[in-house]
Amino acid sequence: MIEVHERVHRSLQELVEHCGDLGPGDLNRELPGFGYPTVRLQLHHVIGAEEYWVGVLQGRVEADENDAAYPTTAALEAYRRRVGTATAAYLGAVAAEELNTPRPMRTWGGRERVLVPAHVILRTMMHVYHHLGQVAAMCRLLGRPTEGRDLNYPTA
Repeated sequence: MIEVHERVHRSLQELVEHCGDLGPGDLNRELPGFGYPTVRLQLHHVIGAEEYWVGVLQGRVEADENDAAYPTTAALEAYRRRVGTATAAYLGAVAAEELNTPRPMRTWGGRERVLVPAHVILRTMMHVYHHLGQVAAMCRLLGRPTEGRDLNYPTA
C-alpha cells in the first residue's frame, strides 16, 4: 500500500506542477459544472481529503478548510508533500492486521462508522484520480491541456 500511495502522489505532484504554469487568474477562475469551481480549490480539496481521512484513522476529526492559506501551486505542493509524508508515515507504522480489520471510527459531526482502514486509504487514492480528471478538464477549458503529461497511475 505504501508503494501505491507513492505512485498516486507522483501523479498528483505532476498535476500540481502542470498547474504551476497557470497564472493566478486562471488558477482561481470559476468554471461552471465542477463541485469545486476552481483549479486551486480542486487541488486543495483532494489534498485536504487525504489529510482528513488519515486523521480519522488516527482518532482525529479535523479538516483544513482554510483554502486561502494555499493561494499558489507552490503552497499547494508544500501541503501535498506534508500530507503525503504523514500518510506514508502512518502506512509505515501500522500493522497489516490493523489495516485490514474493521473498527468503529468517529467522523465529521461525531458520527460513528465501522470502517476498514485499508479501504479508507484506498478511497483517498481513488479520490485523487477523480479530481485529477476534473482538474485536467478544467485545464483544457483554460487553454492549458495536460497532453504530454502522464497523469495516469504509474505502472512502472
